[in-house]
Amino acid sequence: MNRRQIRLIFYLAVLSPIAAVVYHHLLPSIPDSFITDLVNRLFPSETSAMTSQASRPGVIIVGGGLAGLSAAYSALCAGAPSVRLLERAPKPGGNSIKASSGINGAPTRFQQAAWPNLGPDETFWDDTVRSAGARLSSQTTSQPAARAQRESLISVLTQRSADAINFLADLGVDLTVVAQLGGHSHPRTHRGAGKTPPGAAIITTLVAKLKEAGGDRFELMTDCEVTRLLTDPINAAVSSNGNGGSSVDHQSVTVTGVEYRSTNDSGNGGSGDDGTSLHQLTGPVIFATGGFGGDTHGLLARYRPDLDGMPSTNDPRPGTHDLLAAVGAKLVDMDSVQIHPTGFVDPANPLAPVKFLAAELLRGEGGILLHNSKRFVNELETREHVSNTIMALPGDGVEGASLRQWDIQLLLDPGAAEAAAGHMGFYLWKGLMKKLKVSELDATTKETLEEYASIVRREKEDPFRRKAFGHWKLGVNSDGIVDENAEVCVGRVTPIVHFTMGGAVFNEHAQVLSSELGEEQKPIQGLWAAGEITGGIHGDNRLGGSSLLECVVFGRIAGAEAADIAKRAYI
Repeated sequence: MNRRQIRLIFYLAVLSPIAAVVYHHLLPSIPDSFITDLVNRLFPSETSAMTSQASRPGVIIVGGGLAGLSAAYSALCAGAPSVRLLERAPKPGGNSIKASSGINGAPTRFQQAAWPNLGPDETFWDDTVRSAGARLSSQTTSQPAARAQRESLISVLTQRSADAINFLADLGVDLTVVAQLGGHSHPRTHRGAGKTPPGAAIITTLVAKLKEAGGDRFELMTDCEVTRLLTDPINAAVSSNGNGGSSVDHQSVTVTGVEYRSTNDSGNGGSGDDGTSLHQLTGPVIFATGGFGGDTHGLLARYRPDLDGMPSTNDPRPGTHDLLAAVGAKLVDMDSVQIHPTGFVDPANPLAPVKFLAAELLRGEGGILLHNSKRFVNELETREHVSNTIMALPGDGVEGASLRQWDIQLLLDPGAAEAAAGHMGFYLWKGLMKKLKVSELDATTKETLEEYASIVRREKEDPFRRKAFGHWKLGVNSDGIVDENAEVCVGRVTPIVHFTMGGAVFNEHAQVLSSELGEEQKPIQGLWAAGEITGGIHGDNRLGGSSLLECVVFGRIAGAEAADIAKRAYI
């Protein structure tokens, strides 16, 4: 007996007990279409509740990167009646699919297997707090409530990291290789042993599993851009704004769905300004649209005009933070933008504004950075420190360039290159790196390699205090001379805009808040967020490998929470 039949018996019992008994005995022979038509005629207000599964207001996810995909899978597993994922690009993946260094997790079974002599990793939380910098430490006394809220988010991120790794591994993602990136005190950044970068491996696996597990409950809607959030006018308190008009008290707003523009159909909705179709969907909403690093002349120019002219790893696209602010969401740390120290300068197109990331694992596996053929920094320091050190060097790298670029060499010896083989094949194929014999290097670079070899052998302390050397194995002969026939890989890199730490204030349940960080939490009902669209976790600087992690951790939380609300709507 389905829910329609149960409800009809109830209604009939209220009207006439005899009619209910007769209906119950005739139930097997009554067509379902007749039941629906009868309920629609008797109880017009119940019509929407009796419609098909597809028309029910299930979970709506905006953004098809790792955060959105994780939320979708979690919502399906939590029993959401339906999940619709709206992605503005032609394909899912976002910037997540380009992630090349890996995903953090500690302690994990893969970490223990790869580094059995390191002991338990109990410093992930400390490393994350330290990397967050002044935005966390300066609030110890002046804003203790804000600090506590940040620490709560960091605790969720780090304490659920091992479960995030297990979740992906159980889906079939290879995460058996574990490396140490800059700013980390232990190796904890996971990736696969094959040639597929971790971002692509995770995204393709999740998309396949969603299609397999979702069935007709899951719909991926590409080329759909959300234009505004729908809100419940009944719960929105309206007050005078002092100018003869009125304003919405956003603290009382309930988000009920989205309006979106589709370039993929002819639709029956209203028409947008560009002639495309406008549609609406109702249901709890999860925002997972990423940051604004590619919104060069929009949000980036608004919050960090000093970064004008910096190349970026992000595709050029508008940020969506204003859509959240329009329904009362508070934003935090919007001027906190991460500059990644190593983006490849393509010799074939050195002035390209969008650049491939030179993965942090290249340095983690032993690679070194050179300026004028000499090392100048601990390559495993935080991204912020390495970037600032490079940008303090004199002069831009390209004379007369419209972009701000520096001339830094990234060099990997045979051991480091072999350990990063999954990435090196692509970089070499693209011409971003090239192989050279040591004999082809200038005299100063050879001297640098000889000195570094002695540091790796622990014969002397590194003046830049590097302690971990990955898989570097290039040595010297008995005369202290580096092997002239050894082959190294060299490429040119420069700092690039990579990640935006700022975003919507949210809590450990992934609810978007209409309260400032540190104030009494006021969740906006029906609205969650995950991934780079949120703020408050990373402070001044994000640890490498934690962007994919936050997408999985908070995406899964948001999916489960939104699914719970969606299910209640049908009881």
